[in-house]
Amino acid sequence: MSKVKPDGTPDSGDATPDPEERTTPPPDITTLGRLREVGWRSIPVAEEMRRNAAARIARGQRLVSGVLGFDDTVLPQLENAVMAGHDVILLGERGQAKTRLIRSLVGLLDEWLPIVAHSEINDDPYRPISRFAKDLVAESGDHTPVSWIHRSERYGEKLATPDTSIADLIGEVDPIRVAEGRYLSDELTIHYGLVPRLNRGIFAVNELPDLAERIQVGLLNVLEERDVQIRGHRVRLPLDIVLLATANPEDYTNRGRIITPLKDRFGAQIRTHYPLDAETELRIAQVEARLPGTSEGAPDNGADAGPGLPRLEMPDFMAEVIAVMSQLARESPHLNQRSGVSVRLTIANYETLAANATRRALRNGETGAVPRVSDLASLVSSTQGKVEVETLEEGREELLVSQLLAAAVLSVFRRRVILDDPHAVVAAFTEETVVHAGDDLPASAYAETLTRLPALSGPVLALAGGSEDPGVVASAVEFLLEGLHLTKRLNKEAAGARATYRGRG
Repeated sequence: MSKVKPDGTPDSGDATPDPEERTTPPPDITTLGRLREVGWRSIPVAEEMRRNAAARIARGQRLVSGVLGFDDTVLPQLENAVMAGHDVILLGERGQAKTRLIRSLVGLLDEWLPIVAHSEINDDPYRPISRFAKDLVAESGDHTPVSWIHRSERYGEKLATPDTSIADLIGEVDPIRVAEGRYLSDELTIHYGLVPRLNRGIFAVNELPDLAERIQVGLLNVLEERDVQIRGHRVRLPLDIVLLATANPEDYTNRGRIITPLKDRFGAQIRTHYPLDAETELRIAQVEARLPGTSEGAPDNGADAGPGLPRLEMPDFMAEVIAVMSQLARESPHLNQRSGVSVRLTIANYETLAANATRRALRNGETGAVPRVSDLASLVSSTQGKVEVETLEEGREELLVSQLLAAAVLSVFRRRVILDDPHAVVAAFTEETVVHAGDDLPASAYAETLTRLPALSGPVLALAGGSEDPGVVASAVEFLLEGLHLTKRLNKEAAGARATYRGRG
């Protein structure tokens, strides 16, 4: 479906910004005759998406935006499916951006599409399929009124639930229209369902296995013959539609299954996955997290967190702990891996860590909020609801979360901290040396620790990246102390978010 410029001339451009953004006004074409004059031509939706995808690929652009970590795995398969004109089912655990991927494909549609004015199913002015549009074109000819719909209106999705009916998806006789005096045999008594109403667009079904099997049968014709049949009427609607679906792996989703004939009709089945490394996991969290005082997205380190709130700064090593914890959770034998560990866990933990640091700074009267190891205890609440423990581990959720956090801190410590003289650092802790840490201490209190134990200054300064900000220094001190404890160089006595470190003696 070729685009038309506002002046009515064909436009071969194929830049596709945010699908919801209306970058140009609809063309000033209001009749079928005028549409023919400017040379607009109609092509199938799959061909339209293929053409725009090919243009993006040729320019070296990504097929979809706002999705990270799929460049070398999922996106090449998705590009192949679009180029092949296939219907697609995305298979993967929760929190793997399946719905976001599908919604992003709306950007491959042309910005504006002409339809027969007032058509319920976006009738093509050249090839109408509904009784209403056929009668109107037959009666009015080139004077048939034409209106334009934006690509955002050509996408719809349905969350599959067991109570979804054929009437919801395909359509049913409208009793109100019958009561108004129409005969049951009149095709105009039909109230169209979601699928016909998205004719010449994209229809998505989320969690397809949850759709009752008898309802899945109703989609067979849509995928193969490209038509729907309404009960009680000998009416065939040859729809032009691209069907997309998402599903969890069937070995986990015991609530239902995708019937074999329906699965066979999808041209491509693409398996999604969680971020393959902590770096990608962290980038996603930084993009998606809503931190204190911000409306959307995480501010850069050192950014103003908002009126009345302390300035937030997230040390790299603390942010990495959040990402590594999620990666370790996906490998833990104590957690149910069939249900998955969503990236939402990383995002929620990132937000909670920042929120706890902000709350602590407000309580201590500080102008800067820098997360520390003592803030990690707050992540129990944001983690427990997002992981499923194995049956034998029930009742130990809080302990398992603490163990994952400790393992993440240890992993990041070993990767980031190199002690030039570890013996001097450990020797600084004599039997009488005691260091307190916790959320009750202001950042300034940790400067005194470095004064008493100058051997810690070098590693702390390196960990802080040369920063002398009291909050960053305090965070680095706590991280170093916790790392020394986890590597069995210091003893630790802990009570909630407060701890005491001393030499092993």
